[in-house]
Amino acid sequence: MHPLNIDRWKLKGTTTVAIKCVDGVIMATDTRATMLPGFVAHKKVKKVYRVTRNIGMTIAGVPAEALNVLDLLRANAALYQIHRKREIPVKAVASLASNLLFSQRFYPYSVQIIIGGYDYDGYHLYSLDPFGSAIEDNLIATGSGSPVAYGVLESGYHEDVRLNEGLKLVAEAIRSAIKRDVYTGDSFDIATVTREKGYVELTKEEKEALIGESSTLL
Repeated sequence: MHPLNIDRWKLKGTTTVAIKCVDGVIMATDTRATMLPGFVAHKKVKKVYRVTRNIGMTIAGVPAEALNVLDLLRANAALYQIHRKREIPVKAVASLASNLLFSQRFYPYSVQIIIGGYDYDGYHLYSLDPFGSAIEDNLIATGSGSPVAYGVLESGYHEDVRLNEGLKLVAEAIRSAIKRDVYTGDSFDIATVTREKGYVELTKEEKEALIGESSTLL
């Protein structure tokens, strides 16, 4: 075996999930930040963000690198909307993020991103890896708790799911990851993107209503 064991330096941590519903997109993340070799650096870290009114984004990995990508996406989306006088398509933002990540392929950002929202063509979700591969899907989970989250999402998801049902499903997926993955924990954030209200983050009271007796997570 090579004296430098790469596996022990791999970044671990977080769970982010997103699903596409008939009437909106839902994104959720835990709030724990960890440092190698597994120390809890912070309990209340924000990992879901507004890009524009019609698009949201989750981050997993190194926060500084992910937030740099977020700032560039926000600036370019704002310029697009000023010049075109309309909301930027979700695919355009995902493509821009893909190009930004691919441009750093020799020194890749340690990030995994979910971009989702609505445009003239409907609701969309994209998953992006550190090298810029962009994959559109109806449900996505990233991070160390993603195997647990996928198990919950795939058992309860269907193409006709509506926002109210989807919120409960996503909350249960994050809750399960918090219980079973040491690098996921403390609390969680949920945001929705709909045509009627745009990007909206749920309040503490709304999250408590979703998880009932488990409100101690908040």
